[in-house]
Amino acid sequence: MLAFLVPDSQRRSLDELDERLDLAVGDTGAKRSGFWIMLTLSGIIAVAGVVADSTATVIGAMIVAPLSTPILGAGLGIATGRGSLVFRSALHVLLGLVLVVAFGYLFAQVLLNPTNVLTNSQVLGRTSPTLADLMAAIATGFAGSIAITRRDVGDVLPGVAIAISLVPPLAVVGVCLGSGAPSLALGALVLFASNVVAMVITSTLVLVVAGYAQESRTMGSPRHGRVFLLLASALVVVAIPMVINSLTSLWVRQIHDAAEQWLASVPDAQVGSVTWQADTAVIEVLGPQDLPPIGELEKSIDALVPWNPQIVVVHAVGSRIEATE
Repeated sequence: MLAFLVPDSQRRSLDELDERLDLAVGDTGAKRSGFWIMLTLSGIIAVAGVVADSTATVIGAMIVAPLSTPILGAGLGIATGRGSLVFRSALHVLLGLVLVVAFGYLFAQVLLNPTNVLTNSQVLGRTSPTLADLMAAIATGFAGSIAITRRDVGDVLPGVAIAISLVPPLAVVGVCLGSGAPSLALGALVLFASNVVAMVITSTLVLVVAGYAQESRTMGSPRHGRVFLLLASALVVVAIPMVINSLTSLWVRQIHDAAEQWLASVPDAQVGSVTWQADTAVIEVLGPQDLPPIGELEKSIDALVPWNPQIVVVHAVGSRIEATE
């Protein structure tokens, strides 16, 4: 299994990993200046891409962003039992978080209409993370960890940078805070935190399995157990809102389908958006004056949702008109 995961012929040494992941090893001045310069530029690019709703620009920020280096460095520090490396790596991640969020916040202050920013796809796609995002983060973390330990698959790292979203969610956090939307900012922060935790866990696992813990000869199994328990707890914490978002998305789709069935017998009636507000499902309906009894819809929804949510139907009287040639 170990030979399949990291073949000896392609395995990087512990010194090589230190050189790549520890900003305090080697030419520290050049490495640290390079890190902060690229992080600053990637933060500016990410904020610009978020505000402009430009996917290509945001992808550019992902490729440039160097945040994966200290995150993987934290995994290396945990695997080899070096608390100083874990501390330095965590500090770089934390300071990087503050820097990018500050860029987003300041940029939002100069927008003429910051509310428009909150409705673009770059923001909405990063403020309600689901379990699918967590699964992608875990798989991408494994890919990045294997790539960093093997010389022959290092070329996949740009793809890993694109797949695991680090800097763009922080840009969204800053923009949302600057636009007066703290709840959306919290959702983007959960996405960032889940990606960080997933990368730390997967990198630690890969590095331990690949034998770097034994190579360092500085870490014992009791500490391994405590660290993995702490990381697992952090993963559970960030997964809770993602589970809630996943279930909410599922229930919204089911309620939308139930509302369409409820209106099936009403000519020209259609269901608009379905949203959650606390424990209330708000259903927008466009149709004639008379609608079927709402009790029928409530029964259908009660059968779908584990509790009995309050149902609010926002009824706009009218019909859909299509232009004809």
